[in-house]
Amino acid sequence: MEKVLVVGAGGFAGGFIVEEALRRGYEVWAGIRESTSRKYLTDERIHFAIFDFDAESPVEALAASLRDSAPEGGWDWIVYNLGATKCLRFSDFSRINCDYLRHFIGGLKLAGLMPRKFLYISSLSAMGPGAKRSYEPFTEGMVPQPNTRYGTSKLKAEMELQMQGVPYIIFRATGLYGPRDHDYFLMFESICKGFDFSVGFRRQQLTFLYITDLAEAIFDALEKAPTGEVYNVAHPQPYTQSEFRRLAMAEMGKRLVVPLRVPLWGLKCVCSVAEKIGAAKGKPSTLNSDKYNILAQRNWNVSVEKAAAHFGFAPRVDLREGIRLSVEWYKKEGWL
Repeated sequence: MEKVLVVGAGGFAGGFIVEEALRRGYEVWAGIRESTSRKYLTDERIHFAIFDFDAESPVEALAASLRDSAPEGGWDWIVYNLGATKCLRFSDFSRINCDYLRHFIGGLKLAGLMPRKFLYISSLSAMGPGAKRSYEPFTEGMVPQPNTRYGTSKLKAEMELQMQGVPYIIFRATGLYGPRDHDYFLMFESICKGFDFSVGFRRQQLTFLYITDLAEAIFDALEKAPTGEVYNVAHPQPYTQSEFRRLAMAEMGKRLVVPLRVPLWGLKCVCSVAEKIGAAKGKPSTLNSDKYNILAQRNWNVSVEKAAAHFGFAPRVDLREGIRLSVEWYKKEGWL
């Protein structure tokens, strides 16, 4: 039985990754902070590993925690899902998305607990803007040119894995959605209230990946894929904002939703003001200069041919079914 450590198990994706590992019969450790909620980590089969990434001597502290938590012989696989998607400063992105990873790798080496495979959840944002006119899909062979602080920090983390000699597999994931997610929930909530906001007047191609498809792909890759590889992961079918809106309307029984299209210059102004307000309050705003570049990007098309060839990647949940499952959960939990 494989032994798996999921770092960042308390996040949106982390809980589903732990559940999939348990479903496959692995022995699972959830790597969390002391303050992390365990709301979706209640299965009695879960072991816990508590990490302090902000300790005075983080490498030594992480090494000690790893030794205290590790099973005999260590973990076969580690899934590293820890990260931040919005921060007040670039230094915070760099600290959380890159420095934490570097210190964790240092802790693994110091403790002598390097796994056979280390799967890192990166982001398609590490690639930067896609082709605006041809809508050519992203491929793993393209040169990354991130245009956001978030994307830059994820690319730095990828490079850290490569330089440190870790037996890595990197997933560059597109937009993740599903039950428990707060980010896409805002879109569902807006449509439920009768409004749908989109930005820019040039056609925008969006890609999505339902959260359980990500979780299944992670362990398919750990079981079958070679190390030292980077994979794009997304449902291969792109959608427009209006297609997303129509699917969400149908599932929520909405007959009338007013589409509101904001010009890019208007969005830039709103994001700039929101970012300044967030900085004044000491809390990162959902709308900020990073988010502007992400929302302004017209092309999120992605090729998943490499993942399909190496470990049989074939997402099972299309957007229609994913929206149905998400809305069903939001209603059950009283979010909608």
